[in-house]
Amino acid sequence: MWNPDSYLKKLTSDIQPRLKFHQSSDWRQWKEELVKRFTSLLGGFPEQPAALEAVVLERVRFDDYIQERVEITTYEGLRMPLYVLIPRQDQQKFPSVIALHGHGYGSREIVGLEPDGSIRSGDPGLHKDFAVELVKRGFIVAAPELIGFGDRRFEVDKEAAPGKSSCFHIAAQLLLAGQTVAGYRVYETMRVVDYLQTRGEVQHQQIGCMGISGGGLVAAFTAALDERIQATAVSGYANTFADSIVKVGHCLDNYIPGLLLEAEMSDIIGLIAPRSLLIESGDQDRVFPVAGARKAVEALERIYDSVGASDRLETDFFHGGHEISGAKAYDWFELLKNE
Repeated sequence: MWNPDSYLKKLTSDIQPRLKFHQSSDWRQWKEELVKRFTSLLGGFPEQPAALEAVVLERVRFDDYIQERVEITTYEGLRMPLYVLIPRQDQQKFPSVIALHGHGYGSREIVGLEPDGSIRSGDPGLHKDFAVELVKRGFIVAAPELIGFGDRRFEVDKEAAPGKSSCFHIAAQLLLAGQTVAGYRVYETMRVVDYLQTRGEVQHQQIGCMGISGGGLVAAFTAALDERIQATAVSGYANTFADSIVKVGHCLDNYIPGLLLEAEMSDIIGLIAPRSLLIESGDQDRVFPVAGARKAVEALERIYDSVGASDRLETDFFHGGHEISGAKAYDWFELLKNE
């Protein structure tokens, strides 16, 4: 056979991940080793965090909330903008949720804005303005602009349509430097947690995270490594590698060299246990198919059961495609108020 189809299918399917979770595994030892190895595969993180040097760029009042555009330092020499949505409610402190967009035109897409920053009046698309839905329920919401999207694209890509990302070329350059774009997005989201904990109106022990698609990857992987995140909703991502990024062509930002040798996707997401986790998956999702999502949930159930936290794993298998559901997730985040 001249084509590589069957060869690569066998190559990847024959791999037995070294750190795949088994119910006989020593939980603490397994978790410690996988966290260390996974962090290394992502490219590692800076030993000393850079000063945040947060700056508020703008502040806009809406009927239900205040919208701030803020800028922080993530890596030394690298700045990141994010929207911070603050409920207009009569209380001093609020739980918070970090909202992570998927592929599209960036953070504006989940806060009800057009690519140019004007208020959107049309269809919100697969993201469904989920950051706005959460702030209306009484959460401070931080919506960072993930590197490679929106205002954080290469200049040449800004000449194209707003949805044109710089993911491939950023990922390729980082790979040459022994880094990954997934690792950068995870660490930058950790810096958002750092920033939220500097704000007086944020309940520092009540921080959650929600992401869709590529943002689901970031939400899941960040929560796996950062125990300050108490509740995580992963939409349109949780799956098996075989049923998703191996079988279906994806953006290069999904691929972490050597990860399949170490763990299955459910193992990485399982590092969130025993903290609260909700998985959303649409039955018509063609990007991260529901069959693979169900397999991932079965594996996650075993992990959560092994640490006596079965009641902290929830699912929303809904009728729909590659999109936010929110049918359970928005109300489910109420549990943060009891943390």
